Amino acid sequence: MSEQINFPTGEILKRLSLSAGVSGMEGSACQTAAQLLGKYSENVVCDSFGNVYANIAEPKNGAPVIMLDAHIDEVGLVVTDIDDDGFLKVAKCGGVDRRLLLAQQVIVHGKESLTGIITSKPPHLESDEERKKVPDFDDISIDIGMDKASAKQLVAPGDRITFYSEYRPLLNNRVSVKAVDDRGGVTAILYALELLKDRELNCGLSVLFSSQEELGLRGATIGSYSLEPDISVSVDVSFGYTSDAPEHKCGKMGEGPMIGIAPTLDQEISSELIQTAAENNIAYQLEVMGEETSTNADAIGMMRGGIKTGLVSIPIRYMHTPIETVVLADIENVGCLLAKYVERKGAGER
Repeated sequence: MSEQINFPTGEILKRLSLSAGVSGMEGSACQTAAQLLGKYSENVVCDSFGNVYANIAEPKNGAPVIMLDAHIDEVGLVVTDIDDDGFLKVAKCGGVDRRLLLAQQVIVHGKESLTGIITSKPPHLESDEERKKVPDFDDISIDIGMDKASAKQLVAPGDRITFYSEYRPLLNNRVSVKAVDDRGGVTAILYALELLKDRELNCGLSVLFSSQEELGLRGATIGSYSLEPDISVSVDVSFGYTSDAPEHKCGKMGEGPMIGIAPTLDQEISSELIQTAAENNIAYQLEVMGEETSTNADAIGMMRGGIKTGLVSIPIRYMHTPIETVVLADIENVGCLLAKYVERKGAGER
């Protein structure tokens, strides 16, 4: 059960998710995250790689430094060319699902933000073969309503593109918006910091909101090297069960944090997270992975001489789409689990 505090979870998630932050160009999302993190630290840093980090508390009496990590970037597109008719050609930036592209509304982040529409041939004009195909990125064009000369005044190759999204409150404490992966994780860490802000800790505490996770865990590699934690817990999202998905590979939305267990994760941290959840009546579920986790935890664990690393995930539906859906209480319970775990280590348990 999440603790009742004065923390506007939905509003924080909305601010973060609607900020633009495609991998490699996370600037707007980083600025939003840095402003929010500034409530808890006077030494927030935005580094040259697009990471946002801060030291929240210094360790005492040889206690460990704990780092809480979540990635700040989102999947999107990048402009590769402007054709003779003014249509934009694109490549994917991160793990974009080609199936969702046709007829989507997008925002092109050029010299100014422009509304674009991904073109879609009317079904009346499609061949039987075309109806069966998922389009390749080479087949995708974006219509911004301009000829080539006009478009070149505002758009250049390399400009990023985000999918248009609205923040939609749904029934049963659910919301739908883009980039819950992983602005939900950022929100959960901020929730934990709100719980911890008046607590006396022996352990050190650092926060990393890392860039370029969707391109290969790049920001977490650099950020964790710089911060030098002894222990790290990454927060990401994972698959929330839907009726068309394999149930054994998914978590249940509304049933709490998904605590990771995997060969690349520290077994002791996973056990401590489970024990912390049980002792504090925080509902949780397990996410068991046989290989790597495909999250920042994999990269962080190999930094320097090795960093003991754990993973907690938030179950969401419709990952890597503009309608990612989450239960706000799951974000809060992840934040509560993180805070209780930090308190546990800060009280001297190692």
